[in-house]
Amino acid sequence: MEFKKYNHLKEEKKISDFWIKKGLFKPKKTKVKKYFSIVIPPPNVTGKLHMGHALNNSLQDVLVRFYRMKGFETLWQPGTDHAGIATQAIVEKNLQKKGIKKNDLGREKFIEEVWKWKDDSGQIILDQLKKLGCSCDWSRTRFTMDKDLSKAVTKVFVDLYNHKLIYKDKKLVNWDTHLQTAISDLEVIQKDVQSQLYYIDYQLENSETKITIATTRPETMMGDTAVAVNPKDTRYLNLIGKNVKIPMVNRTVKIIADHYADPEQGSGAVKITPAHDFNDYEVGKRNNLDIINIFEKNGKINKNGIKEFVGLDRFEARKLLTKQLKENGNLVKIETIKNKVPYGDRSNSIIEPLLTEQWFVDAKKLSKKPIKIVNDNKTSFFPSSWTKTFFLWMKNIEPWCISRQIWWGHRIPAWYDDNNNIFVAENEKDALNLANKKNKHKKFKLKQETDVLDTWFSSALWPFATLGWPIKTKEFLKFYPTSVLVTGFDIIFFWVARMLMMGNYFNKQTPFYKVYVHALVRDEKGQKMSKSKGNVIDPLELINEYGADSLRFTLISMASPGRDVKLSRDRVKGNRNFITKMWSANNFLNLNNCKLDKKVNLQSIKLPINQWIFNEFIKTQNIISKNIQIFRFDEAAKNAYQFVWHSYCDWYLEFLKPVFNSKNKAQVNEAKVFSSFMMVNILKILHPFIPFFTEAVWSKNKYKAVLKQDLISSSWPNYKNIKRFNKYQNDINNIIELISNIRSTKAELKITPKLFCNLSFSEKPKKLRKLINENLSLIKQVGRINGIVENNTNDKNSIDILVLKEKLSLGFTEDVDLVSQKERILHKIESINKQINSLNNKLKNKAYIKNAPKEIVQNDKKLVKELTVEDGKLRSIVSSIN
Repeated sequence: MEFKKYNHLKEEKKISDFWIKKGLFKPKKTKVKKYFSIVIPPPNVTGKLHMGHALNNSLQDVLVRFYRMKGFETLWQPGTDHAGIATQAIVEKNLQKKGIKKNDLGREKFIEEVWKWKDDSGQIILDQLKKLGCSCDWSRTRFTMDKDLSKAVTKVFVDLYNHKLIYKDKKLVNWDTHLQTAISDLEVIQKDVQSQLYYIDYQLENSETKITIATTRPETMMGDTAVAVNPKDTRYLNLIGKNVKIPMVNRTVKIIADHYADPEQGSGAVKITPAHDFNDYEVGKRNNLDIINIFEKNGKINKNGIKEFVGLDRFEARKLLTKQLKENGNLVKIETIKNKVPYGDRSNSIIEPLLTEQWFVDAKKLSKKPIKIVNDNKTSFFPSSWTKTFFLWMKNIEPWCISRQIWWGHRIPAWYDDNNNIFVAENEKDALNLANKKNKHKKFKLKQETDVLDTWFSSALWPFATLGWPIKTKEFLKFYPTSVLVTGFDIIFFWVARMLMMGNYFNKQTPFYKVYVHALVRDEKGQKMSKSKGNVIDPLELINEYGADSLRFTLISMASPGRDVKLSRDRVKGNRNFITKMWSANNFLNLNNCKLDKKVNLQSIKLPINQWIFNEFIKTQNIISKNIQIFRFDEAAKNAYQFVWHSYCDWYLEFLKPVFNSKNKAQVNEAKVFSSFMMVNILKILHPFIPFFTEAVWSKNKYKAVLKQDLISSSWPNYKNIKRFNKYQNDINNIIELISNIRSTKAELKITPKLFCNLSFSEKPKKLRKLINENLSLIKQVGRINGIVENNTNDKNSIDILVLKEKLSLGFTEDVDLVSQKERILHKIESINKQINSLNNKLKNKAYIKNAPKEIVQNDKKLVKELTVEDGKLRSIVSSIN
């Protein structure tokens, strides 16, 4: 029975519901105690599926489905992150539409509103991941603000505080003046913008001499506490140690020597504002400079600024200040430059380095164990080049600012008494006991810290908190440490490093043995996807149009280590065609009444083509297994594609046609049973890549009725080579080469593929003739051969080809204009040679090799090789036309 066209929309929904309803994603106990676990990088609860999610989760799903089929008890832990700043911003915006302000509601009621929003909208991203085919144990879905996870967060904070690894301090942080909170480096986007560089004269005290400084932020001069010059800059050596007067501020500061000042940048003299620049802050620490903060938390000038500027927004102050500096003659010039400016990724406002009191983790101390763990290969990075990057960052790690001035998130478990003494405890009752001891039963009031923790703090506990820690649950004992983490390179430092810190500190074990780092998904031209460029490809659109399997297979097959995925619709469409080809192949089996036997006795297989395809399958099964285990997902997908499309569909099924048409019942029966057996195993090796389609075919073919299991629960093929099957391996491969040569020659000569031809031997080839004679029936039908002619008299319609290093003549039974084809091919050869010469001239150009992107140079070299091979083939055809 032939199945209708494959309807991915209908099948994917039905199969997804079936898997989840039957609990097929849950860990299943196995006879052998082998465990495989992986935690999903929790997407923001505010998120919607983007192409990065699609790649990341497709790769994870390949691993999970593969190890599940390999007999491991497998857990893929799903969940979402509460995304403090992002979620609060969305809820605030929604409330503003109703005319409600956050502050009017108050903290508790606002948080209630956030929970309502989460309950209504927080499931969207998880439903979209299900649509992609992710086989997570959805019954274990966690949220970073769940009660038990929140308890784990509190315990970790208290323990680290008690061991002096968390402390409160006044330091410079990234400050978002719009959201009015500190933010992490990850939440800062460095944008290339056009800026103004202002050259301003500072006059030496009691002198007419002036020193010119250059700055992009002249308003910060109100907080200057020094001017720095390089100690090797001869222009300023005589000025070091002298005082200069800050224009309009009427305050004097010293000229200091510091290597931070670059003689090649601007004037070589730089104003130092420790309170509002990270580099200046370090200069200030080295030189014991005063720190003067001139900004309020909303970005307006505070009382430390010039009197008439107090209350002005920082950018308004800049305009007014530069106007007055010009009028006073202190503004030398303004240059337009391109530089990087930090923006908040949520507010899109320019980030201001601001000196504020915050909570910090001593990341330096916590980083020591992870560095050793990675150094000892107890956690390995793939590709290994990321190890160097990891060490570089970890060895230069700064204190981690973990406090955020927002309401949504884990509130810091710290309380203050009337004298501002700090009491850190897991609950208010314990904090009160600590306070009583401190205050010796004097009357006091406790007030809890209003700040919440950085989202990355709770995410750092994800691999073990989701398994029930601090309780040593069965899941924790089985699945921690996790087997592998699959992540994008952009969060190695912000998430991966911090998980390594927390996992090693609290569990004395690495949280994951391996870290696979994948690249970005870009558009087909290699451009980063962005709304402003209009090149964003929506994965959900592609899923609806071509199916989740087509998108998955495309992303997986392009996931080469260290190379960004250049995605296009055409590639997804091409892989949809691969699925269509498989569907047609399955229909061919059904039309020929191919039925699966519960047990196939491999030792009884006699047909050479069955032995050949089985051997090809074993090679494919092994190489796919190996490539998945070493994270060469791209190669594994290509191995599967090559075998299924070419070995099975193009050749094996073609070779079956003469067998199905024969009168040898034993051969026909073997072919029907074995082709179904091979289809079962093909569905198995394809399942990790295209799970919906393979499960659908398994179901429609009623394989479950025979094998008593769903495809997802079946075992990964692990067949061993059968020696006697090797006998016909070379013969079948040689037949394929012969027929391929005949077909490609026809194609090059523009001869219809349907046209039959005769074979004749101009010499006395032994091996080739023997091969053809022994397999004549098969070659005649598949290769469209009439037969062997001893002397080919029809010279004008014949052409010689080289097969297996032996000459063979093709004689066509109809008139073919080989002479005009010869002319056409000669023109083509000429064109190819021009292209080869042009490419070779380019590759000889040292400047081109040096400046052109490596990928383009490699493509040019590859193209030269391909064109040279094609040139050789064409010349062979031309020389053989009689």
